[in-house]
Amino acid sequence: MPEGPEIRRAADRVHEQLAGRRLEHVWFAFPELVAQASSLVGCKVAAVDSWGKALLTRFDDGRVLYSHNQLYGVWKLHDAEREPDTGRSLRVRLVAEGRAASLYSASDVSLWEERRLGEHPFLSRLGPDLLTHGVSIEQAMTRLQEARFHRRGLGGLLLDQALFAGIGNYLRSEILFFAGLHYKTKPADLEEAALKRLAHAILEVTRQAYDQAGVTNRPDWAAADRRRGASRRRWRFAVFERDGLPCHVCGTPIERTSVASRRLYVCPYCQPQSS
Repeated sequence: MPEGPEIRRAADRVHEQLAGRRLEHVWFAFPELVAQASSLVGCKVAAVDSWGKALLTRFDDGRVLYSHNQLYGVWKLHDAEREPDTGRSLRVRLVAEGRAASLYSASDVSLWEERRLGEHPFLSRLGPDLLTHGVSIEQAMTRLQEARFHRRGLGGLLLDQALFAGIGNYLRSEILFFAGLHYKTKPADLEEAALKRLAHAILEVTRQAYDQAGVTNRPDWAAADRRRGASRRRWRFAVFERDGLPCHVCGTPIERTSVASRRLYVCPYCQPQSS
């Protein structure tokens, strides 16, 4: 499943396609939305952003189209007169001043008043989005120390979308590696310097994944891997999916384990378990 950086990049593309333009045509496949389609015609697309793995299309009349791609959903951008070449099932189409954005294969789509968005059953459970909501290092440190989070092992905690929205499986492994922390470590175990290092890694690794289309590895390490003929799947990450390969820092083979029923990759030397 795409993680927060991938959804934010998709939101950016839809924003570039539609923002500031008035809707000429709206189509929904969902019966509960069909009657509302015509009421959106003439509205301007104010912005498109993301919250975790949800994409939010905001209209100037105060309504917001919520969509979650889940495993298979995808937005395709195209000219209004040119149908995308795909065998996927169309779920949503928005056409604004000759430009179109079409959502295929997604099943979780709804229309909300912006003032009621906090009542959404999924969004209401999410923590702040690391790319949308301007989370600072200090705010991240404070959140990690909240009573509901600070005694939980980081391996499971980082996947909890109530902590921060958008962290998924590859980000979790990369964040823990760059923070130099074992997955069983709890925020409550950390001195302030280590807590700050963790908060910094959470923000910086997520931002890099967004800026560099999913690449979280250090540039020099990635370049060295490419010179050795590694595939993008290998050189884009520092530890994720690199089990058996030497750690870029110490040379110890990267190990794969399972935490919270998801695979996790760790350097046993750089990320030792506290005694």
